[in-house]
Amino acid sequence: MLGLLTGGLVMMYNADEPVTAETTASRQTSAPLPSVPPGKYGFAASRKTDPDPITIKEMFGKRRKFTVSKRGYQMTITSKDKKCTDGALGDALQKALKSAKCTQFVRASFRDKEGVVIGTIGVANLSSEKQAAKVAKAGSSSNYVKPLPGKDEVTKQLGSGAGGAKISTYGHYAILVWFQRKDGTKPDSKGSKRISQAIVDITKATVYEALDNRALTGSALS
Repeated sequence: MLGLLTGGLVMMYNADEPVTAETTASRQTSAPLPSVPPGKYGFAASRKTDPDPITIKEMFGKRRKFTVSKRGYQMTITSKDKKCTDGALGDALQKALKSAKCTQFVRASFRDKEGVVIGTIGVANLSSEKQAAKVAKAGSSSNYVKPLPGKDEVTKQLGSGAGGAKISTYGHYAILVWFQRKDGTKPDSKGSKRISQAIVDITKATVYEALDNRALTGSALS
């Protein structure tokens, strides 16, 4: 059963405010960067200017365990879906992905160090920023990323009980999340904030770092 965590997940995970690309720029070599197309998402606004296929390693990083401001997290399982619709639940969302010419859908599941918060993040590679917005609009209490249970004792519980779902966009990409408490119970306000913080921590350390680089360079993060 889906329970949307309004006031936590929805408010803190804002599609219109992606993390900045300044940190990515500092990691580039001394070679001049290509001329970035105008607009909020640079090269990443369209697959025409950002043609490189995405990979699990690029989107979710090489590290299984990482720390953000002393908060520990672990990636437990990944999936490169054969069809984009395999990673999505709901007829409206699946239809929107097909209409947006989705060519790739990758997912990864995470847990916090304490084993309280668990969740799945999916990234869909779509044709354009406009099409990504349509996919995000299709999100609802019955249209969201398909939770990806892990084989471990913690994230194997993914998809059971109440959780929070959200679809956001970054250029021609859609970022879909499902996060919940391990025990499946509906969180109180403190629990919702903890879940929201985990989403921000994990997406900034993985997906947004990769997409910031694409916005600046139009190529995969090496």
